Amino acid sequence: MKRRLFKTRVIVNPASNHGRTRQRWLEIKEALKSFFREFKYEFTERPWQAVELTREALKEGTDLIIGVGGDGTVNEIANGFFENQKIINSEAALGIVPSGTGCDLTRSLNIPRNLKNAVKFISEAPDQPIDVGRVTYTDSEGNVSSRYFLNIADFGLGGEVVRRVNQERLKRKASSYVRCLVEAMLKFKGHEVKISVDGKDLPSNRYLIGAIANGKIFGKGMKIAPEARLEDGLFDIILVKTLSFLEFCLHGWKLINGSHLSYHKVSMERGQRVMVTPLRPEPVLIELDGEQVGSLPALFEIIPRSLPVKGFLKRV
Repeated sequence: MKRRLFKTRVIVNPASNHGRTRQRWLEIKEALKSFFREFKYEFTERPWQAVELTREALKEGTDLIIGVGGDGTVNEIANGFFENQKIINSEAALGIVPSGTGCDLTRSLNIPRNLKNAVKFISEAPDQPIDVGRVTYTDSEGNVSSRYFLNIADFGLGGEVVRRVNQERLKRKASSYVRCLVEAMLKFKGHEVKISVDGKDLPSNRYLIGAIANGKIFGKGMKIAPEARLEDGLFDIILVKTLSFLEFCLHGWKLINGSHLSYHKVSMERGQRVMVTPLRPEPVLIELDGEQVGSLPALFEIIPRSLPVKGFLKRV
């Protein structure tokens, strides 16, 4: 018997937002029914399953994939749009219903946090082709791996904070990004790295944060790359030199409102291809869209305007 084709597929991470997505699924489903006459939905049960579900749906002819979850869920779905370093269907679009502890990408796309408004937004917003980042890095087993990201990849402090957050979750403790950030800052002194942007070598230095930004915001609201645009074909590379804890307390708030670019320990570059190599043997952790995936050395490359996403690309 021929399988029925659903033009809209909803991929749900029920564990997102500390399990609250599962608890409110009936409410989410009713909101979807208000604006989409027919759709098929599936729950993820393990890491990376959203990649497989997305690829399967696209190969079956699905036009719209709606992700319900946080930045990590959306990252997996975005990776599912690609196979063998090629996009499966350049006409299919991604929609996002924010339902996670971190939904930083949705701010750059101006997606409402309110459930009904977010679903209505997906039904009305145009398809906006946005840039996609691809990073080739060293995974936890020492192998070379690659992965796509939509929002921001970073090395240094971000990877350390995510590692601490994950450790707290494994211990079944309540994880707080801000608390883990402060704890990391008390001990983390940055890493010495070599950076090349589009073949141009930057002076080697010790950096607290190195953000390769496609979007503007990471870390649950920090406007690390206030001038970044999702469709300009360029990364904004934000480099923050090592700060003392006192300096961080005095100036760290600038990362929240995006006024840090004028601080003398912050620099910005723009480019399409960024190579980052550690100068010391200790591991330098990297994270993509809020997920800690591996370590340096890593190559970050941008794929211009390659993924249609439901959104409005206004400055925030």
